[in-house]
Formats: sequence, structure tokens, C-alpha cells
Amino acid sequence: MPEIKPLKKLHWTSHSRSKMRYYGLSEARVRRIIHTPQRIEEGVAPETIAMMQRAGSGKHPYELWVMLEEGKTKRKIISAWRYPGVTKPRSDITRDILKKVYDESVSE
Repeated sequence: MPEIKPLKKLHWTSHSRSKMRYYGLSEARVRRIIHTPQRIEEGVAPETIAMMQRAGSGKHPYELWVMLEEGKTKRKIISAWRYPGVTKPRSDITRDILKKVYDESVSE
């Protein structure tokens, strides 16, 4: 899992801003997800990280996700969304398969 350092400047893409507006998420809420995630996974896009926090009630749970790209001096917020329900963490096998496919595509 990548090492995450907390004192990097955040860069917001227009896509992330539009998604935040659509899902009703504030900058402060997204920052809170980044600084205290309940789960960190590899993002769907290459070289990205996805962070998650659970929210909602027991009867109507949902998850808030943020996908970002780590740079040397800044973090680029790519997207943020609200997922209805609860997702299962990716297994190590899935991570290994995704990494293998990515490594093969990069080496070609």
C-alpha cells in the first residue's frame, strides 16, 4: 500500500468539483475522507488511490469515496462519489491480477 503523507497541497480537477456538486459533498468532507479513511485501495485508473469512509445509518448505509493521484508536492483529487450500500474490500487475489495486467500493459 502506498505511503500517504498528510501535508500536501490539494489540487481539485473540474471533474471532481462537478461530482462533489452532484453528490452534495463539500471540500471539508472530502478532506476528512482523505485524512481519516476507513479503507484505502488501489484506484481503478493507473497509479491512483481510492479512499473510503462509511456514512449513513444502519438501515440505509452508504460509502463516500475519493480517488486521487499522489504527486511529490501535491495530491490531485480526480473524483469523489457516494456509493449506495456497502462494498466488500478487494481481495489480495484481485489486487495481484490487476497489478499483473497493469504491468503487462505498461511493458508492451
